[in-house]
Amino acid sequence: MNTRESRLPDPVHIDVDGVSVATYVLNPERRAPLGDVVFCHGTPWSSQVWADAARQLSSSHRVFLWDMPGYGRSPKDPEVPVDLASQMSRFSRLLASWGLDRPYVVAHDIGGAVALGAHLLHEREYARLFLWDVVTLDPWGSPFFRLVADHADVFSELPAPLHTVLVKEYIAGAARHQLTSDWVDALSQPWLGASGQPAFYRQIAAQRSEHTRPLVERLRQVRCPVTIGWGELDPWIPVGQAAELQDLLPGDPPVITLSDIGHLAPVETPSRVSRALGEWLA
Repeated sequence: MNTRESRLPDPVHIDVDGVSVATYVLNPERRAPLGDVVFCHGTPWSSQVWADAARQLSSSHRVFLWDMPGYGRSPKDPEVPVDLASQMSRFSRLLASWGLDRPYVVAHDIGGAVALGAHLLHEREYARLFLWDVVTLDPWGSPFFRLVADHADVFSELPAPLHTVLVKEYIAGAARHQLTSDWVDALSQPWLGASGQPAFYRQIAAQRSEHTRPLVERLRQVRCPVTIGWGELDPWIPVGQAAELQDLLPGDPPVITLSDIGHLAPVETPSRVSRALGEWLA
């Protein structure tokens, strides 16, 4: 898929407790919206991974996306915390700023932890929650992720050309099949340059499992229907965690596994993901 065809519009920056957040809102052009859908991205991604699905759903629903501070087109201020606990709180406050009451929420990777945290720790209510290849259960993070988390200060000093190769290889490694060069470039771009390079390692170093363990302890307290989606060949978070989550969540949530797909299903197979989301909303 050509990234030009699924590019999001320029963001609107919203102040959330003194922190600037890049946000996007897509509205149906020819009908009143049937509901509100909010997308949460993971690491090292941005809202761009959900662009195709967001455009598909915006024909019938009002769609909201955000780049977490430190990611995508949100500022990468080294003084702004980018740990999961901070992002959970921000997401809760962002939903209040948008004035959304019980939206449908779709979350990928650490976005799943952020969405669960806003719900379980900050009392935000959802109509339904769709979790795709999410970071919640231990252990999480690829071997490279854990290595960088322990040595972020060393990696941040890499020469820029070496850093560029490393980031692109890391991003490409999330998928089962080779991503197009357009996609690798688009997903890598926020992490390059004088502000992007240190931000890449800073956000990895900030992610700690102590921020997801309180969620695991409360999974039985989830108050909305949940659906789980997973790439059958996810190289970062094994598909077996989908069944583990199913057992820990109330209501025996359905699990959708996508054959021959890795960690980045919204980019690897946007048509299958959009179809699953459409059926979920219906």
